[in-house]
Amino acid sequence: MQRIEQDQNAPIYYQFDQWLQTPLQHGIFTRHGGVSHGPWDSLNVGGTVGDEVTAVLENGRRILATFGFNEKQSCTVWQVHGVDTVVANGPMPQRKWLTRADGMITNKVGMALTMRFADCTPIMLYDPEHHAVGIVHAGWRGTVDGAITSAVQAMKLAYDTRPDLLQAAIGPSIGPDRYQVGEEVVAAVQNRFGTTDGLIKRADDGSAYFNLWEANRRLLAASGVAQIEVAGICTATYTDEFYSHRAEKGKTGRFGAVIALC
Repeated sequence: MQRIEQDQNAPIYYQFDQWLQTPLQHGIFTRHGGVSHGPWDSLNVGGTVGDEVTAVLENGRRILATFGFNEKQSCTVWQVHGVDTVVANGPMPQRKWLTRADGMITNKVGMALTMRFADCTPIMLYDPEHHAVGIVHAGWRGTVDGAITSAVQAMKLAYDTRPDLLQAAIGPSIGPDRYQVGEEVVAAVQNRFGTTDGLIKRADDGSAYFNLWEANRRLLAASGVAQIEVAGICTATYTDEFYSHRAEKGKTGRFGAVIALC
């Protein structure tokens, strides 16, 4: 990934290498370049974490303005750690979000899809043949239940997307050395993948750590997607750059992710 710094005090974000020369606007934003204070310092876009509403709105405006968009040109969803994917054709009048879902896809040019993260995995999709994009929010539950599989299937149904031509990117999230999980998660991983090899790592004390990056890469590959870029950046390790719900014990914000066709 490439770290993009703009003018002083402007939002700082990352872009995937494979999409630097494509007709996309996209970015995984850091926690820098906003107006929030305290544990939400400074580019928090989470509206349910205790931050001031005016600050959250301004931060969202700054993120969209980075790519020349405004709130009337963007769509988001109420993220619920599920697997549903919604087709986004435009924002809902008099409502901030489209529906409860954890995936969005669109083929509308000039409309930004936005989501919020703080350890869960942001996954972006681009169909260069049919000029369509998608974005997915996947924590452990969304991962083992197949949120990214749902999004790929939705693009096949909506746009005739061919998975072998689909491009995917797995963004910064909590890494495999920091994401300690309980035995119920280990069992869910075993049930979903038929193995825990390469997905669950045991520490000397027997505690389990889940590799969200590899799990979602395998799900994409199983769906027929071959071109997959993995950021490999751990949000719990780099809390100076990203928000981490786990590392900051819940007292933190949410960083934004945006993708749009241009």
